[in-house]
Amino acid sequence: MRWENLTVESGGSEGSDGHSRAADAALFGADAVTTRTFDTPEFRGITFHEVRARSVLNRVPGASRMPFEWTVNPYRGCTHACVYCFARKTHGYLDLDTGIGFDTQIVVKVNAPEVLRRQLTSRRWQGDHVAMGTNVDCYQRAEGRYRLMPGIISALTEHANPFSILTKGTLILRDLDLLAQAARVTDVGISVSVGFTDTELWRTVEPGTPAPERRLDVVRTLGERGIGCGVLMAPVVPFLSDHPDRLRETVRAIAAAGATSVTPLVLHLRPGAREWFMTWLGQHHPHLVARYERLYAEGAYAPRWYQRRITRQVHELAQEYGVGPTRAGLARRIQAARAPEAAEPPAVSEPTQLTLM
Repeated sequence: MRWENLTVESGGSEGSDGHSRAADAALFGADAVTTRTFDTPEFRGITFHEVRARSVLNRVPGASRMPFEWTVNPYRGCTHACVYCFARKTHGYLDLDTGIGFDTQIVVKVNAPEVLRRQLTSRRWQGDHVAMGTNVDCYQRAEGRYRLMPGIISALTEHANPFSILTKGTLILRDLDLLAQAARVTDVGISVSVGFTDTELWRTVEPGTPAPERRLDVVRTLGERGIGCGVLMAPVVPFLSDHPDRLRETVRAIAAAGATSVTPLVLHLRPGAREWFMTWLGQHHPHLVARYERLYAEGAYAPRWYQRRITRQVHELAQEYGVGPTRAGLARRIQAARAPEAAEPPAVSEPTQLTLM
């Protein structure tokens, strides 16, 4: 991933992963950052580093598995504190802690909307699809204070630029009217991430997120407003949320919420996230550590046979509950509400390797 330049760059040494610290780890100097803390319950213990970005459109490397080429990430670090989040490693490029620091040291690109608006007017910009929420959640708690997404959505709308949003946050409902306006001029895709409905698992593995049922309320509310919303059933956590009964419970809830699609993704553990997750696993489920070491012995992804098994089970359950098949990776446009008999049938998409927040 290409990291965008901030207002002041400072030098440094090359990291063990081959990234230049001058380009990645020290993208901003002390005079380019305003550090704030807020003495309110929702932000207690969290530090915000406000920076002014030079660029917010990030090009995804050609070798990436992502089905999109460009992203916008107004934040780095995430108070959702998901123990499996792949983006933890990216905090290390900024010389910030990838464990608890990732959850509590949030970088905020306070000028993201105006920078994006300027970049969209560039002659070099070809109007490609822009994905948001693929690194960290653009509707995490910080968005409630900084309100960057309304400006970002408005900028994309002004240029009729297609975009998609993936979120675990309920704050997206604040921007319903803006999303509806955008859908009148361009393609807009919205997905909510709900990997499981187990409350006990949620409280320990995704402690900073809204509860799964609240996220499904988002799906339901969007649908009631005529805005189709898919569900990324991610992650399916081996040996904790993959039992057939657990999968059935989750798919049934997703279908009941009116999701237009459900896409299962098995947990993947990239370097950085792997260490943090395995520490969590040892504390909460020590009997599973050896099984995980075997399952992920070949790398970040579970074996294909396991992924295929989960995908098949979810597809069968989705069909049973009326979430029917469609083409994989198809971006859905938000449409005006239609009569039930004319409504597009729900769908289940094939598995893709998306990054998780």
